[in-house]
Amino acid sequence: MASLKKSWVILSCVCLLFVGSSRPAFSADRGKFAVVDIGKVFDEYEKTKKFDQEFQLQGRGKQEERDALVHDLRKLRDEQMLLSEEARGEKQKAIEAKMKELENFDEDTRKALAEKRNQVVKDIFQDIENTVKQYGERKGYDFIFSDRATLYHNKGFNITADILIELNQKYRKEKK
Repeated sequence: MASLKKSWVILSCVCLLFVGSSRPAFSADRGKFAVVDIGKVFDEYEKTKKFDQEFQLQGRGKQEERDALVHDLRKLRDEQMLLSEEARGEKQKAIEAKMKELENFDEDTRKALAEKRNQVVKDIFQDIENTVKQYGERKGYDFIFSDRATLYHNKGFNITADILIELNQKYRKEKK
């Protein structure tokens, strides 16, 4: 809630800066502005797509490992049903140990995949931020806004396609 309030305060200050002037907000002497659709850039960035594929493969691999543990657990339970009352108690200990192993596997897998995903997402957003900054400096922009932070903008201010082209070209060069 505090973050939302802070965002509104910042947005209000920016609006007052533009509205408070007797000159139009987007006049040539006030600066050069652009807008980027960060969500689209993130989704269409080749590095994001590659990570999604890798993440799905890892997820399938972990699911196979989990399925094997579940299979072992079911096998132990089936075996338990065939045993005498006394032997069932011993088998129950093995079942409980296998259940604990499954719980630990689930927790460790969730943590590891979440940490990896968070790191990759952070890296991707850093790539995007660096590319937008370099693009803005090279093209002489004074401000480049996220489309999510603007209520309205003229489509002519949108440079999303240019950012995507540049970002993907950099990524392809880095891969080589």
